[in-house]
Amino acid sequence: MLLNFFNERRITDIPIVQIRPVRTGVRKNYSPEKIKELAQSIKVSGIIQPLTVRRISQSEYELIAGERRLRAAVMCGCKRVPCVIISCTDKQADTYSLSENLQRCDLNFFEEAEGIENLMLSWKMTRQEAARRLGKKQAAVTSKLSVLKLTNEEKDIILKYHLSERHAKALLKVEDTVMRRMILSEIVAKGLNVSQSEKYISAMLSDCNKKKVKNQKKRLVLKDLRIFENTINKAVEMIKASGLKAHAENTETDEYIEYTVRVLKNKEEAESKSMTA
Repeated sequence: MLLNFFNERRITDIPIVQIRPVRTGVRKNYSPEKIKELAQSIKVSGIIQPLTVRRISQSEYELIAGERRLRAAVMCGCKRVPCVIISCTDKQADTYSLSENLQRCDLNFFEEAEGIENLMLSWKMTRQEAARRLGKKQAAVTSKLSVLKLTNEEKDIILKYHLSERHAKALLKVEDTVMRRMILSEIVAKGLNVSQSEKYISAMLSDCNKKKVKNQKKRLVLKDLRIFENTINKAVEMIKASGLKAHAENTETDEYIEYTVRVLKNKEEAESKSMTA
């Protein structure tokens, strides 16, 4: 489908000074060492795979694909680079650039997801349309985009310690960011693989759910106790209203709550009983 963008397939040597950088590149991290290695290879063998550009004026071209090759060519002192010129709209150029980058093995999965998201936002595409244009299934696009829910700090840690996309997706099961950060630290500290990480996350979530259930039961019991306490207090008020003196108090320990109600007998009745005795 993307090959339909080409209006000519011949390779043309274009001066580097006439090539503008890629407009919406998804790649953010370029390894200096890899660029240097590629520059050495270009010195020896030249550029084997041409860059892809489109004409934007009589003397200027916009880079569509091949930024690493362009950087390496500049590093090794090349003045011109071989290019295939295509004719396409801005929307097609963005799609082609992203598709080319997604096929490269050194683009990390966060950059892939960000590239797809930027394409969708720039051109108001649905996931279905983005999937169709990129030659992917909609479920695959949705799965790719899911890793963007992680915080920037979490993304940095995952990349720094070379964790996989499956690690990232396993972490998404944890909604609480504080808990997720703690789990991520444990995965890094213990060097857990994907399977071990998934088991650890499941165990943590299970334990957390048990605590939630326990706390819910405790809250229900406390609610019932408050209702019971209110009933006692109302009874005491009724006793007071009848002319007797009454007092309620409770004592709470780790094992139980004890309620005590004291009612002072009628003074006259108490004295009469005392005289009769």
